[in-house]
Amino acid sequence: MTDILPSRTTSSTTPTTETGPGDLVEAAGHPVGSGLIKAGYDPRLTNEDLAPLRKQTWSSYNIFAFWMSDVHSVGGYVTAGSLFALGLASWQVLVALLVGITIVYFFCNLVAKPSQATGVPYPVICRSVFGVLGANIPAIIRGLIAVAWYGIQTFLASAALDVVLIKLFPSLAPYAVVENYGFAGLSALGWGSFMLLWVLQACVFWRGMESIRRFIDFCGPAVYVVMFMLCGYLVYKAGWSAIDLTLGDVKYSGFDAVPVMLGAIALVVSYFSGPMLNFGDFSRYGKSFAAVKKGNFLGLPVNFLVFSVLVVVTASLTLPVYGELITDPVATVARIDSTFAIVLGALTFTIATIGINIVANFISPAFDFSNVSPQKISWRAGGMIAAIGSILITPWNLYNNPDVIHYTLETLGAFIGPLFGILIADYYLVRKQKVIVDDLFSMSPTGTYWYSMGYNPAAVIATVVGAVVAMVPVLGKDLTGMYTAAQYSWFIGCGLGFAVYYLLATRTPLAVRNASSADTVTVD
Repeated sequence: MTDILPSRTTSSTTPTTETGPGDLVEAAGHPVGSGLIKAGYDPRLTNEDLAPLRKQTWSSYNIFAFWMSDVHSVGGYVTAGSLFALGLASWQVLVALLVGITIVYFFCNLVAKPSQATGVPYPVICRSVFGVLGANIPAIIRGLIAVAWYGIQTFLASAALDVVLIKLFPSLAPYAVVENYGFAGLSALGWGSFMLLWVLQACVFWRGMESIRRFIDFCGPAVYVVMFMLCGYLVYKAGWSAIDLTLGDVKYSGFDAVPVMLGAIALVVSYFSGPMLNFGDFSRYGKSFAAVKKGNFLGLPVNFLVFSVLVVVTASLTLPVYGELITDPVATVARIDSTFAIVLGALTFTIATIGINIVANFISPAFDFSNVSPQKISWRAGGMIAAIGSILITPWNLYNNPDVIHYTLETLGAFIGPLFGILIADYYLVRKQKVIVDDLFSMSPTGTYWYSMGYNPAAVIATVVGAVVAMVPVLGKDLTGMYTAAQYSWFIGCGLGFAVYYLLATRTPLAVRNASSADTVTVD
C-alpha cells in the first residue's frame, strides 16, 4: 500500500476524490481539465494535464490492450522472431522469453504503483526523487529518446503502407526509388506515406487520452486476428508437419547456451525499457493497482509468449511455402496472391505500429516536455514538439544504418537504466512508499521535494555515475569482454543507479529528508 501524505499547508484531499457534476472529463488532453488543481499549487509546476487525476477509470482490459499495442507491431514481430534464430533450441528460447518478460512484468508493477496511487504522470512522480526542478533531467532524457523512436516507428509503418500503395498502383513504383525521386534520403512515395501517417497519429493524439484508449483497445486484438489468419493460410499451404519452432541451426547446447540465453533475456528487457520506465503515464489512469497488475500479467507474460509462438510458427512456414525464411510480416503478407489479403494485412500492421508509436513514443514526451514549462507547454503542445522533432532527425537515415541502431539500443539502456533504478530505490526503500502529493507542486524552499535549489544532488550524481559506467562497454566494444557487457547496459545502469542513490540518500550528508508518517492517508 502507498501512503499519500497531505501537505502541511494545503488540503488533504486525495487525487481520487469525486468532485461531483462538474467532473466532466476523465483523462488528460481534453478541453476541460481532468487534473485536480488546488489553490496552493505553483503554476510553474502545474497544468491540468500534470495535476492529480480527479477520476481513475482504466480497467484491466485497457492495460492489457496497452501492452498488446506495444507488442503487436512490425518491430515486435521481428524482435520475437530474431530470438528464435540465435542458434538455441526452441525450448531454450521460450525459457529466455519467459524469464525476460517476467522481469519486465515485475519491474512494470514496481514503477506503476507510485503513479497509480497518486494519479500523476512519470515526470511528476520523479519530482519526489530528483526535486521539483530536477525532475526535468529524467523527463528530457526520456523525451528525447522517445522522439527518435517515434520517428523510426513512423517510418516503419510508412514502409508497410508503401507496399500496399505499390501493390494497388504499380505506376507508383518509380516514385519509391530514392535515386529517381528523393529528398533527404527518402523517396517521394516514402515522404507521402510518412507524412500521411504523421498527420493521422497527430489527429489521434490530439483528441486526448480517452480517444487513444479506444484506439489501442482496437489495435492489439486486430493484429491477433490478422496474425491467426496469416498463420492459418500458411498452415493450409504447407501442412502442420512443416511447423518448426527453431528458425535456424542449433549451435549452442549445455553451458555454452547460457550466455546466449542471458543475452536474449537482456534483449527482451531492453526492448521494453522505454515503456517500462514511463509506464506511470498510463498506470495513473488505472482504477486500482490490482487492475493494473492483472492487466500487466495478461499483457506481458501471457500475451508476449502467445505472440512469440505465433510469430515463430508463421515465420517457419514461410520457408516451405515461399522457399525462403521471411521474418518481416509485411513482406510475408505481400507474397500472398490476393490483393485484398495484402491490403488488409499491411494496413493492419500499419495501424498496429501507429498504436505502439502513440503509446510508447508520443504520450510520454508530451508529458515530459509539458513538465519543463507547464504554463507554456500543454500536453498537446508537448506532443507536437515531439512530432516535429521526429521529422527533423530524418529517422529513415538513422534506421538504415545498423551500427547506429545498435548503439542507440544500448545507449538507451545505459541512460534509462539508472533512471529506473533511482526511482525504485527512492520510492520503496528511502521513502517507504510515502508521497506528499501537494508538495510535488510546491516551489517553497521548505517543501519536501525542494532539496537544494529544486534539485536532489544524490539523484543527479547517481544518474551520472550509472549512465557513464554503463556507456563504457558500449563505447569500448573493441576491448576484451566489452561487446558482451554492452548487451547488459540497462542492467548495469539500473543496478548502479539503484545502489549509488540508496547509499547517497541514506548514508551521506546528501541524505534526503523522509516524509512524516503523521496524518497518513492510505490508498490500497
